[in-house]
Amino acid sequence: MSDIWTFVCTTAELLPGEMKVAFDDITGTPIAVFNLDGMLYALEDQCTHEDFELSAGHFDAGSGEVECVLHGAKFDVRDGKALCAPAYEPVAKFPVKVENGQVLVRDDR
Repeated sequence: MSDIWTFVCTTAELLPGEMKVAFDDITGTPIAVFNLDGMLYALEDQCTHEDFELSAGHFDAGSGEVECVLHGAKFDVRDGKALCAPAYEPVAKFPVKVENGQVLVRDDR
């Protein structure tokens, strides 16, 4: 596991209801960071049903769900849980922190 955090954006660039994607500096894993009512959550930017970017889909800030545009699988951004078929496996969740106005993430697997 790496102790190196990856810069995503500044807090001013990730407003409530928005998402940003970064690539972990060590593993190259794509990580989507979601701002849900001021709380930040980070998931692997990959649907567990098919290898497709979740960030290409719709982030519903009202329900806290992201929908894969490919086949309609939905995931809870708070914990990565799969909410409907065709996905049954959760998406990997990663730590996210704010330091000096910067949003940082890391692949902690």
